[in-house]
Amino acid sequence: MNLALLRLFFATDPGDKFWTAEVSERGAEEVIERIESTGYVSSKRSFERVRKRLQERSAASLEDEVGKSGGEFVTRGDTKWPHALDDLLSPPIGIIIKGSPPRCDSVALVGTRNPTQYGARIASEFSSGFADRGIEIISGGAYGIDTHAHRGAIAAEGRTTAVLASGISARYPAGNERLFEEILANGSLISEVMPNEKARPERFLTRNRLIAALSRATIVIEAAFRSGSLRTAHDASELMKVVLAVPGPITSPTSDGCHRLIGERCAEIVTSVSDAMEFLPQSACTLCIDDA
Repeated sequence: MNLALLRLFFATDPGDKFWTAEVSERGAEEVIERIESTGYVSSKRSFERVRKRLQERSAASLEDEVGKSGGEFVTRGDTKWPHALDDLLSPPIGIIIKGSPPRCDSVALVGTRNPTQYGARIASEFSSGFADRGIEIISGGAYGIDTHAHRGAIAAEGRTTAVLASGISARYPAGNERLFEEILANGSLISEVMPNEKARPERFLTRNRLIAALSRATIVIEAAFRSGSLRTAHDASELMKVVLAVPGPITSPTSDGCHRLIGERCAEIVTSVSDAMEFLPQSACTLCIDDA
């Protein structure tokens, strides 16, 4: 375990482009030295806050927290590092994985936390259909469409991964604790924060880019006109990934976001798993860990 990277993982905010670039250019050890010697101009960024965070915890205590969680701190160059994350403008300094790392053949199913019966059924059916074809389901572990997507894959005895906005030990939402345990039976939990970190509102949007990057395609199933799921679709589009949307009744506010994506030609319309399969790229080798 790279303890210097783990310290920066703890001290900096997920998705911070500045620190990602600094670590890539200088290496973790030099970045820490510059922070501790006030080698950065505090008036331009919140360097003082990061410096204080570094002083709060020892590397040994951070390593112990990861170990007790049952997870593994994975960084670029490790065999379990998902190569698709390297395509992001701000790749994670590291991620914590509990369970089996996601496979290359995967799709993201995302949507509202308050689905209609129609949306819940479609999410479950799509998920099961992909699982039957050996495709892993990636989602966010939240209530609503996420939950139905994960459960559909589990019911079909397929693999599914939840990318959390919290740590893997402080799992959010708490009401899905049983679901998270079921996911771990044949899949994984992934997080960009320390295991005991609680979810914060801004982290949901930040983690959405990981969901988009890890998947061959992102499929939106019921989303309001302004929705975090649309952010995931946007992140996928920026990565030149396939974006698909399932239409709903024109009178349903929960489908407004899907119709917006389709109407603005940001997503292809799909009404079945067979439809979606026609849009998936043939090769996903760059999206996963080394097969060896």
